[in-house]
Amino acid sequence: MASCSAVHGGCPSDYVAVSIAIFSMILLLVRSSFPFLIHNVPSAKGSAFWIPAIQVIASFNFLLGIVMAGNFVKYKKNHWWLSCYVWAVWVEGPLGFGLLMSCRIAQAFHLYYAFVKRRLPPIRSHFFLPLIVLPWIAGSAIVQVKKPLNYRCHLGTFWIIVAICLHTSYIVVLVIFTGAIRHIEFRFDELKDLWQGILVSASLIGLWASAYILNEVHDDIPWLQVTSRFLLLTTASILVLVFFSISISQPLLTQIGFIKREPLEFKTMRQALGIPDSGLLLRRDQAVVIDPNEPLDKLLTDKKFRQSFMAFADSCLAGESVHFFEEVHELGKIPIDDSVRRIYMARHIINKYIIAGAAMEVNISHRSRQAILNTTDITHPDLFSDALNELIQLMKTNLAKDYWSSLYFINLKDETRARSNGHEMEQMSGGYSYSPRLSCVQAMDDPFHHDHDHDHFSCDSSQDVHDPYP
Repeated sequence: MASCSAVHGGCPSDYVAVSIAIFSMILLLVRSSFPFLIHNVPSAKGSAFWIPAIQVIASFNFLLGIVMAGNFVKYKKNHWWLSCYVWAVWVEGPLGFGLLMSCRIAQAFHLYYAFVKRRLPPIRSHFFLPLIVLPWIAGSAIVQVKKPLNYRCHLGTFWIIVAICLHTSYIVVLVIFTGAIRHIEFRFDELKDLWQGILVSASLIGLWASAYILNEVHDDIPWLQVTSRFLLLTTASILVLVFFSISISQPLLTQIGFIKREPLEFKTMRQALGIPDSGLLLRRDQAVVIDPNEPLDKLLTDKKFRQSFMAFADSCLAGESVHFFEEVHELGKIPIDDSVRRIYMARHIINKYIIAGAAMEVNISHRSRQAILNTTDITHPDLFSDALNELIQLMKTNLAKDYWSSLYFINLKDETRARSNGHEMEQMSGGYSYSPRLSCVQAMDDPFHHDHDHDHFSCDSSQDVHDPYP
């Protein structure tokens, strides 16, 4: 039994606990990447990506620090980077549990400013997160200088109390932010995830304190030390897996169940928020008229024209402006008094189109961009008006004149004419119902399922505008 102790490690229970920790990390990585690998969800930018990613890294550091500092595996501490102060003080502390709690506080901070203050946070995540971790780093530096750890990486009573106070202070901050937003009727699982994080972190601290007390008070009972060490790592592995959640940063991913068997229900923020389909085609008893002399912003409110124009813009690698118009148009369908849904949609648009380096960053002036980012009310109905006017002018200059001479518009015109003729035939046949699209339009004429030859219709074409309805 000499080779299996709290000093040397290597007990069968230790390896079982390490195996559980490894399995938990594998599940954590699969769970975090599942939406992107299976459902091809586009990856987020900025804090929406980095905060969940940092949580995964912090979870790994936390479990690894426990394994190395708790002597779960046999190794000789002949090098400085194998010492207790590296693993127990730094990796398990500020780079592990401290970073994990800081990420959760940063997420609660964002939710508080968005849904209570109705504005973007005054400090960016890449500044706020190090600021939150700073007290933990300072505490670790003090322990490093004082060197209170013994040869088994255990702290004395005084230092245990100090460490518990540091852990508890982060939970208190998280409780304060969570309590401030408890009245918000979130449409996703943000509030539940925050309370879950508080419960899990408090449980970890209680378990950690109990294990240390048992090891210190009953230092002469090897089986008790081995058992408490096993329970510490096993419970920490399970709770870390439960603690991690990507839903706060990316609400749409809450609709993608990790263990659910049903297919993905919502693919866009509009669908997730229950916004009615915008720009619906006119009823079948009305003819759709696309007049190039009409203002572009008015034409874009028609769904069929917007889809055709968007396909043309995407083929020119300039579709961001049209996508932005569509999502702002969706935002306009949410009632002004429905502030929660408007905040969700506005944040989605800002993260996707406005912030620097966004996935589909639009080309707007610095003044308009800063006005949006520094707004004091992200539910304001005219929040994106200036940016939208700039982009409409840009589309008129760069895209519209080439669209009227493109194959995309010709196909739209033919399809519109076919629909109109089909309606006339239906009226003449006494109400006989059939699909004019299937009867009159060949598959190769469908602008949304046909690969066009861009050699004939360039995005930079200077051809004269054709009469859309000769």
